[in-house]
Amino acid sequence: MTLPCHTPLSADQQRAAGLDSTWPLALADRVRFAEIDQLKHVNNVAYMVWFETIRIRYFQDWGLTSYSANDPRIVIRRAEIDYLAELHMDADYITTIRCTATRTTSFTLNSELWSAGTKRATFSCVVVLLTPDGSARLPIPEQVRQRFDQIDLA
Repeated sequence: MTLPCHTPLSADQQRAAGLDSTWPLALADRVRFAEIDQLKHVNNVAYMVWFETIRIRYFQDWGLTSYSANDPRIVIRRAEIDYLAELHMDADYITTIRCTATRTTSFTLNSELWSAGTKRATFSCVVVLLTPDGSARLPIPEQVRQRFDQIDLA
């Protein structure tokens, strides 16, 4: 792979890899043996782990959480994945993420998974912020909302 793994990809790197648009955050990696099922393609659960991996990085990079005890609880209220094309052992892939909509205490994230210039899966989820003890909803912090608007174009 000529792309650096686990390092945010630039817009130029995303275009060179065949993505149809550029994303605020995109990370490259390679399919591991442990992610393959008996049918010799990537198991569905691996896609969920990959989308979670970029989502955690996104939350940290955008300043939403450092996952300490006093940070907001981040809850996925709804999630949907579409498997579009299979992946196999040693395939290089790129996961992407952006916020596409916001409300007062929740927001929608969209992700895609690309390999060899082909979109392989899409993922969408609605995320709700709660107070650290989980007792009430928490408004999206203003600096995070600004990032959603200015960088993600939500």
